[in-house]
Amino acid sequence: MTAPRLIVGLGNPGGEYADTRHNAGFWLCERLAPLLGAALKSESRFHGIAGRARSQAWLLMPQRYMNRSGQSVAALAGFYRIAPADILVLHDELDLPPGALRLKFGGGLGGHNGLKDIAAHLGTQDFWRLRIGIGHPGDRSQVVDYVLKKPRAEDRALIDAALDRALEHWSLIEDGDYSAAMQKLNAKANNP
Repeated sequence: MTAPRLIVGLGNPGGEYADTRHNAGFWLCERLAPLLGAALKSESRFHGIAGRARSQAWLLMPQRYMNRSGQSVAALAGFYRIAPADILVLHDELDLPPGALRLKFGGGLGGHNGLKDIAAHLGTQDFWRLRIGIGHPGDRSQVVDYVLKKPRAEDRALIDAALDRALEHWSLIEDGDYSAAMQKLNAKANNP
């Protein structure tokens, strides 16, 4: 397998959303940029903040709202002829507890509006995802309010520790060794 050519951190733009659970993908992308030598800057043609890493992979933080993330992903992927299988999306995941990580390829979208829009724009669900656990409020009717609020301090500490683990093992992803990366990240996901 090859390393990802496009790494997409999902979130909502604007200061009022910066610390909300839905922006966990942004949090990881922002931490990855210095590690990978990518200078992130506004790129209007890609409707987002983007930068190229030393490895030549692109990092992208769409600056449309979550449910319109696909427009940004499709613009950059189309311009650089990046296949969906070479895209890795970093996103918040309700179905994992805070501090858990899960790396996977394809599969269902779990009701995540950012993933749904990306799949719609790419015409496939066959892209990589790194799911960042944020926990679930316990009631479906509370999900929207939950993802758009700041996590409790103890949950944020668990999420930050998970982001640190992702960075610690990032070289496996960068080398395209997804199976080893899954063993490291997914195994620890059960015991954050």
